[in-house]
Order: sequence, then structure tokens, then C-alpha cells
Amino acid sequence: MKVLFLDTVHPILAERLSAAGMDCVDATGQPVGEALVAHGDAEGLVLRSKIRIDGATLERLPALKFICRSGAGLENIDIATAQFRGIRVYNSPEGNRDAVGEHALGMLLSLLNLLREADQSLRAGQWDREGHRGMELASRTVGILGYGHMGSAFAGKLAGMGCRILACDPYRQDFHGDLDGKVEAVDLATLQSASDVLSLHCNLTPETRGMVDRAFLSSFVKPLIVINTSRGPVVRTSGLLDALQTGHVIAAGLDVFERETSSFETVANEGDPVWMRLMAHPRVQVSPHVAGWTEESYVKLSSVLADKVLGDFG
Repeated sequence: MKVLFLDTVHPILAERLSAAGMDCVDATGQPVGEALVAHGDAEGLVLRSKIRIDGATLERLPALKFICRSGAGLENIDIATAQFRGIRVYNSPEGNRDAVGEHALGMLLSLLNLLREADQSLRAGQWDREGHRGMELASRTVGILGYGHMGSAFAGKLAGMGCRILACDPYRQDFHGDLDGKVEAVDLATLQSASDVLSLHCNLTPETRGMVDRAFLSSFVKPLIVINTSRGPVVRTSGLLDALQTGHVIAAGLDVFERETSSFETVANEGDPVWMRLMAHPRVQVSPHVAGWTEESYVKLSSVLADKVLGDFG
């Protein structure tokens, strides 16, 4: 079975597939079109987020049996066509769920305790203890929107922190009482009435694109801290900035951005006044889509894919 590697992943995936007798072809140095022409008989594909696999691409691979997407999101793959063709599509959210959960928790603790502000102030020669009095997570209610691999991992990190944990997921309600009763499954209205923190763990779909806008954030009763480690376009940046201005949102931690490119390699924001306002806001902390990007997750993402492929084709 020929497996075509179109993007760079941890070598453990090729090692394990090769050990099972598969022919792993490294095409990471070729343009995708050329690789598909040269290896149109490929039965497996391996890629990350920056390569789009649409219906036309799938037509060029008549023998294709599976696609491996290293990571969680599948928005770059034509799932409907793949399913129609009987092509198995594997992703590996199990591989970076802990990394995302830890990153979200780190952002939240930094915002609550004013760590960036205190660091900058002290480096500027100011010893200001009162101006950097923080808030304790244990006295807060954290609302999680989306309770899949990432949302549940974040809940697990919160479980020992003493806070109340609410979770809302319109696609499942089977997690009430998760983590020894620490997680409460609630509807959106309850999430909006009780949460001090909103952490987003949603897939990007037509339903969720732009969902978190000014009106959505204004529906929360308490002044809110927003954390987004899911997908950038779930949040309308202008709406978030408006909510920060009105006080409906008091701080935000963003690892993903509305105008981030599909490859997750950069943002298409040059000269954009909304982007410049976001970057200049003193209560917004940012990171460049690295919540799931750790030494450990790099290995685990590929190990999970190997387990799944070999479970079906090994």
C-alpha cells in the first residue's frame, strides 16, 4: 500500500507504517500537484492543515483508501466526497488535547493574575503590588462551549482548581457529572447567565463561523474573560473589541484569529485597523496558534494516526 506524505509530520508515523509493510513516499519537497501526478496510485495521504483536499483532488486519486490529517480540524478536506467514495478520514485530536487544555489554562491564569502587566511594569522600573492585585480562579465559574476532545481536556485541567465548571455542547449531553461530578452540562442560556469565563472549543462550521459577535458576548450577564483556542473565525474580532470597550468583556486570551490563513502559518491582516486595535489592546493576550504545538503533541499526533490506520489496514 502506497502512502503519500504531502506534509511534514513526526517520523514515527512513517516508521510504523513502513514496519507494517506500507510504502511511505516522502513528497513534502514537491508541489502538491506534481506529487499527485507522480503518485496517482496512492492509497493513503498524510497532510496537515495547509493542504486542501477537495473533490477535484480526490478524483485524481482513484485508489485512495484513507487520509491522515495530523491535528484536529477537518475543514480542509471534502468529507462528504470522501465518505461517498468510502475513503476513511483520520484526524488526531487525542494527540494535542492536553497541550490545548494546558495552554488555555495558562492564558486564563495569566489574565486573572495580570502576569503580563506585572512583568512589563517591573521591567520598566515600577514596583506596583496594588496595581497588580489578581483574581482567584477558585471563586469563578468557567463556561466551556464545545465539549469534545479539547473542551473536555480543558475541563480536566480545571478539575483541581476549585472553580465551578459549566459545559454547553448542542451535539451531546452525555457528559453531565463528568470528572467525578465536577462538570455540569447546561444550555446556552445558563452558560450566559452564570459564567465569569468563556472558553471556546468549537469546530469551525457554517453555524459557528462568526457566532461569537458583539450581540453574543453582550448576552452574558457577568463581565467576561474570553479564551479562544479553537478556530479564529468563530469570533468576530470587531465584536470582541466592542465588547471590551463596553465592559461586557474584561479580558481575552487568543491563540487563533479571524483572518488567519488556512495554513495557520500567518494572518492576512496587514494594514487592517481592526487587527491593529486588537494588537494594541492592553487586556488582550495573544499567541500564534500554538496551543496544541508542544514537543509531546508533535509525537502523539502521529502516534495516534498510526494507531488508527494500522487498526483498519495493519
